Amino acid sequence: MTPPPPPEQNALFDEPPPDGPAAPPAPADAPAAEPTAPRPARRPRAGVEAAAVDDATRTLAAALPHGLHLGTSSWHFPGWVGLVWGGDYAESRLSKEGLAAYARHPLLRTVSLDRAFYRPLTASQYAHYAAQVPAHFRFVVKAPALVCDAQVRAEDGRGRAPNPAFLSTELAISQFVQPALEGLGDKVGALVFQISPLPRHMLARLPELIDRIGALLSALPRLQPAAPGGVIALEVRDAAFLAPEHAPHLARTLRAARAASGNRVTYCLGLHAKMPPIEDQLPLLRALWPGPLVCRWNLHRRHGAFGYEAAKAQYEPFDQLIDPDDETRTHLARVIAGTCGAGELAYVTINNKAEGSAPLSVAALAEAVTNDAPGQGDS
Repeated sequence: MTPPPPPEQNALFDEPPPDGPAAPPAPADAPAAEPTAPRPARRPRAGVEAAAVDDATRTLAAALPHGLHLGTSSWHFPGWVGLVWGGDYAESRLSKEGLAAYARHPLLRTVSLDRAFYRPLTASQYAHYAAQVPAHFRFVVKAPALVCDAQVRAEDGRGRAPNPAFLSTELAISQFVQPALEGLGDKVGALVFQISPLPRHMLARLPELIDRIGALLSALPRLQPAAPGGVIALEVRDAAFLAPEHAPHLARTLRAARAASGNRVTYCLGLHAKMPPIEDQLPLLRALWPGPLVCRWNLHRRHGAFGYEAAKAQYEPFDQLIDPDDETRTHLARVIAGTCGAGELAYVTINNKAEGSAPLSVAALAEAVTNDAPGQGDS
């Protein structure tokens, strides 16, 4: 059986599909009782305007290391007016039409398509996104819960039954990797397999589960040459994966998946209150060196493991940094500088719930990166 898509537990992305229903037709003209002047041709509605960018921001973007792609988790937030948008727009319009304006910002070189977690996207949907962004832009895409969640979940997010499709190689390829490659092509950045929180009985048999994850990642098709910058990343939401008795096994498994698949396979730094802080996750990343960096900075730790709604309530409309996390930013900037300085790729996306405003977090992180590593030109 195929499990239904889970509820939006993390409230990360709720935009409607780009190929949703068309707008209702305009009402027909009333019958003319007397001659009327012909209607002028209807002017097409202008697209979403991008915010003006100052010279300092352009200079900062030009100084970023080669191979670094910074961005946010989605783009549909009206509160980003003046930061990303050049005017006031409704969320629904930004969801459908805002990506092109977003991608014109010189610091925003990637975005996380988190909606793919809730329902697999088609190749045509991916192609719709790819057509809106410049050549240098790359997408970070979450694999569907169909493959990455061990449980079929009820509306409240609680697991109600085992998911028989969990870690299915066939579905991972047909419902995720192949459509993403076909639709995004060379704009594939990181394909992220985020393993949802596991039930206790599975955590008790973690070595066996790590082997299953390794078998899946090893069997994925090679992303290159169709996607020269493509990376496969594993993100977890259970700290047990990083425990001393399991982390070495996980590192060996990811290295073996690299060798078997020919892909850049790595561990995704998941900066989330369910996980240890960044400094405690870095040993696993060091065990995979050399290799690319994938990081998703999702939620400030002060809100706790289930704090998305609290963060949203405090931070909306996401137009200022409410809780600057200088410690995390400093660690992350050093990892980025070291990774890109060695010629490796880095994909980093930031959620509004990390500090209060994802675009401002990106700008602050970019400043920190340039302080750690002299610019190497645009990527």
